[in-house]
Amino acid sequence: MSEKKRCPYGLWESPLTALSIGRGLRFSDVAWDQDGTLVWHEGRSDRGTLVMQPPDGQAMRDLNSDYAIRARVGYGGGDFSLGEGYAYFIEAASGSVYRQPLRSGLAAALTPAFGQAADPRPSPDGRWLVYVHSHTGHDCLVLVDAQGSLWPQKLTEGYDFYMQPTWHPDSKQLAWISWDHPNMPWDGAWLHLGSLDRRYPGLPVLEQERVIAGGESISIFQPEFSPDGRWLVYASDQDGWWHLYRYDLQGGDQRALTSGEFEHAAPAWNQARRTFCFTPDGNSLVVIRNQKGFASLWWVELASGEARRIPLDEEYTWLEQPAISPDGKQVALLASGGRMPARVIVSSLNGKVRVARRSSAEEIPAQAYSMPQVIEWRGGQSTSSYGLFYPPHSQQVEWDGPAPLVVIVHGGPTSQRTAAFDPQVQFFTSRGYAVLQVNFRGSSGYGRAYREQLYGNWGLYDVEDCINGVKYLSARELVDGERAVIMGGSAGGFTVYQTLVDHPGFFKAGVALYGITNQFSLALATHKFEAHYSDRLLGPLPQAADLYRQRSPIFFADRIQDPVAIFQGEVDEIVPRAQSDELVASLRRRGVPHIYHVYPGESHGFRKSETIQHFYEQVERFLLQYVIYA
Repeated sequence: MSEKKRCPYGLWESPLTALSIGRGLRFSDVAWDQDGTLVWHEGRSDRGTLVMQPPDGQAMRDLNSDYAIRARVGYGGGDFSLGEGYAYFIEAASGSVYRQPLRSGLAAALTPAFGQAADPRPSPDGRWLVYVHSHTGHDCLVLVDAQGSLWPQKLTEGYDFYMQPTWHPDSKQLAWISWDHPNMPWDGAWLHLGSLDRRYPGLPVLEQERVIAGGESISIFQPEFSPDGRWLVYASDQDGWWHLYRYDLQGGDQRALTSGEFEHAAPAWNQARRTFCFTPDGNSLVVIRNQKGFASLWWVELASGEARRIPLDEEYTWLEQPAISPDGKQVALLASGGRMPARVIVSSLNGKVRVARRSSAEEIPAQAYSMPQVIEWRGGQSTSSYGLFYPPHSQQVEWDGPAPLVVIVHGGPTSQRTAAFDPQVQFFTSRGYAVLQVNFRGSSGYGRAYREQLYGNWGLYDVEDCINGVKYLSARELVDGERAVIMGGSAGGFTVYQTLVDHPGFFKAGVALYGITNQFSLALATHKFEAHYSDRLLGPLPQAADLYRQRSPIFFADRIQDPVAIFQGEVDEIVPRAQSDELVASLRRRGVPHIYHVYPGESHGFRKSETIQHFYEQVERFLLQYVIYA
């Protein structure tokens, strides 16, 4: 083994390049068909594709080469589903639902190019398809026949939002979730149960619709019927944490299946998110548990609620979208870890894993990456704040003394940084930076009370927790607090700006991606999903107008003196380019050091390989100039 060399922080030679990050694949969902065919949704640059693995072990192949597959209701998700030898998917350009045989055959549109569709679900008998539909601010559930021979028909409407429709095994009943403004789905939602009336020609109509769980202050997530049709299982945070509940369709009683200070659900930023699935016999659930940002896989008995852990390899510290095989012997998952890039894996129920697809070449050994460490510090008002800390790491370099720090703030702000593989983190740690991912008060994953602490305090608690996180690490000589950088996107970008406004000089520099600068503009011009999000985070307008102004960095841009790098998508509809343009104009007038890049064709979150590569190259140069060489 070669002798390690000494090298200044920030100048380490890293095996993880901007080019390799830009060329990585993204996975968003995985599913089984009844014959054992495995299909997953794969993002390649700005294009989504369905990839299938036949059950006989033949080579995987793309379902087709003609269609970019992506649903665009809200933040997306619910791109495809499978049923009886067919894939049902959303075509990105038109928003239409398509149907295509898995074995061979061309895709055919089932719905017209009218609005946007998401989460298509075929009925168990193969006759019908239900999906979420959105058009001109109006959302509903729509039914169409699986052959596409009849015009789609509204099944139910009247609420502002719908998600996660699911079929009873008899194909005569449906369950789904709805919610209304100003709630977000993690604030309060309703679980509905309804029956289909098939007595008349054409498509069935909905009857006997009723609400069976949820409320204005209870979040509901992922209803699923048991294969025998007796139970409906769902996640609820009615007791303060997202746990699983069993509803008896015959007797109507409800019972908690899990309990404890961990979560069995997640904020529904996207359609069709899953954290559990039934075994084919209907007696058990395979469940993902989230505890302080680390995921584990569990087997839960439906009758008793008894749980036991499924022993996956330790390298898999984050799991998503579980799907059970038709024979009940395997579960497919999207999996990654602090040192393991994202994969599509298939695990037996005793934890033996095979890899179906890798997101990268994985030529970099796992030992070259930094591992996340859960940390906890005193936030404010005698409460704790949480985060994940990654020390700098290299196999070729030796070092001593505290390292420069990159503080990464998640978006949302109702989101969470987890122990999933994060190439952004590893890009920095492998170059000699420490990284702190802050799960500030208001983040998900730590119970409802923690999540709601940010209400009315957005721009305060998130900022405080970032500042205090740096002080905590600096006091323990784990980082150089005099060389700290704050970085974030969207709501995280707002926290970057607000911190630079309220605490000039604390951070050496800031990096903001499509960050919010004007709370009034955000509240008045963002997309429907978040149109009233700020009612909770800041308060309703016009009553809270003074607070909106206080928490709008654009009105205090003259306080920003620290160097800042700003990156923006040209066609961002959530945080439009004008927000970044206005702030950059202020920086330019006052001669504040900054760089600004607007990426053509990019929206809220960068997808193109060339954009991602350029972003990392520019950030590295920026930090060298204003942090390492400063």
